[in-house]
Amino acid sequence: MTKLRVFVLISTFLVVGVIGYFVALIARGYQFDIDTLTFSENGILVVKSDPDGASILIDGDLKGATNTNLKLKPGTYNVEIKKNGYISWNKSLSIKKEEVTQITAHLFKTAPSFSPFTFDGAENPVVSHDFSKIAYTNSEGLWIMSVSSLPIGFPNEPKMITDGVLKDATYSFSPNNRELMLATKTSVYLLNTNDLVPQAELVNVALQKETILKTWKTEKQKKELSELRLVPVELSLILSKNTSNFAFSPDETMVMYTASSAANLKENLIDKLPGSSTQKEVRDIKVGKTYIYDIKEDKNFEVLDTGRSLYWMPTSRHLILPDEETIVVMDYDGTNRQTVFSGDYVSPHAYPFVNASKLLILTNLGSPSSTPNLYSLSIK
Repeated sequence: MTKLRVFVLISTFLVVGVIGYFVALIARGYQFDIDTLTFSENGILVVKSDPDGASILIDGDLKGATNTNLKLKPGTYNVEIKKNGYISWNKSLSIKKEEVTQITAHLFKTAPSFSPFTFDGAENPVVSHDFSKIAYTNSEGLWIMSVSSLPIGFPNEPKMITDGVLKDATYSFSPNNRELMLATKTSVYLLNTNDLVPQAELVNVALQKETILKTWKTEKQKKELSELRLVPVELSLILSKNTSNFAFSPDETMVMYTASSAANLKENLIDKLPGSSTQKEVRDIKVGKTYIYDIKEDKNFEVLDTGRSLYWMPTSRHLILPDEETIVVMDYDGTNRQTVFSGDYVSPHAYPFVNASKLLILTNLGSPSSTPNLYSLSIK
């Protein structure tokens, strides 16, 4: 009886061990081949989309709908995500054995809808540093408008913060986006972005202008120093010495920069993560080109070869490229460029809403004699 119990116990351990071994292999992407009675090496591709329910095509073959896992043999595949009414998402992906590669395809409408945001003209729009507000002038004065999608019943109505004809005036936001410096031909004013003050009651701060700008510069430098601590020391030195400008993504996991002088970014600044991006990167930095550095994955992607305007989307995974007569949204690695708008608008005035569902563009709808207005463009 004792021998039988020992036999049963050992058999149980063996069965559980074998089953556990097979489960572990399957979890790592291996697939059992009935014909050869062996496990084949695979990688796992996790596919999501926004909106979901889109078709997945691997090298042109339909493999199902998004929000699923696919087991694929190691190799390079062309992945296409398609959904009616949306621009297709395409990317070449390399699958490695026993690694999980995750993608989320953000799809944009093929026919985005227009909605007017201003009706009495909008000139010289200036966006705040955090893209939450936009300032503009018209024949009545200087206005501020929120670039956020508010709940139903709370319209994004512009607020006048001072009156008067300000056609030749210039203005800029403070680093904290709470104040606006307004400069006319004869005066300089400091305005609170939440208050209306008639121009006749404004205090001329022309004598304090340089002091204010110096304070703003110091605040900006403090913020930049804080951000530079997020990246490896080698890149921090390049951003400080070899770039004309840099901008961190909203979630601070990436940084976009344009090179003002050549440099070389060393390999393996951090340990590589399993399943990291397999897109082509460059470490030889050239003058005038714009790059995105992924802090988590130590990847450096070239996204632009000329000094054009480029903005982060609030998703931190996309960039907006406002070209002449087109607005392009691309992935952070420079791939999957999608033209979300083609037509007359005042370039480069295309700014994202905070929730990334819309863009705010400046256009006169192809009528040269008309004053441009701001329109929202629903791309999601």
